[in-house]
Amino acid sequence: MSMDDAAQIRALIDRWVRAVQERDLDGVLADHTDDVVMFDVPPPENGARGIDEYRETWPQFFQWLERGAIFELESLDVTAGNDVAFAYALLRCATAEGMQERPKERLRLTMGLRKDEGRWLIAHEHHSYPIRT
Repeated sequence: MSMDDAAQIRALIDRWVRAVQERDLDGVLADHTDDVVMFDVPPPENGARGIDEYRETWPQFFQWLERGAIFELESLDVTAGNDVAFAYALLRCATAEGMQERPKERLRLTMGLRKDEGRWLIAHEHHSYPIRT
C-alpha cells in the first residue's frame, strides 16, 4: 500500500465527513462514482444505486442533523492496492438522547474505492448499526 494512496483516501473521507456535517450536498457527492451503490440503515433495503439515487438519500439525513444529531468520525482504517481500496470506520451518529441511551453504539461504515485516471473515487458505501438486544 502506498502511503500516498492511503493519505489521499483518508483526506477524501475526511472531506466527505465534513461535507455531511456541513450539509453540503455537492461535497457529499464529490469523489463518488456515477454507479455508486450504497447500503444504508434506512430504506431502500436493496440500496441506492447510482449517483442520482444516492443524492436522494441525503436531504432527509440533513434534516435529522438539523435537529441536533451528530456525525463524527471516531476511527478510520484504510487498505489500498494499485487501483482498488477499502476503508472501514466507526462514527458517532446519533441524537443527544440516543447517545445517552446507547453511549457506546457507533455507526459502522465501510467504503469500497477505485482509482479512475489517478483519482480515488468511492464506488460503494455500507452503513450499519449492531443489532440491539
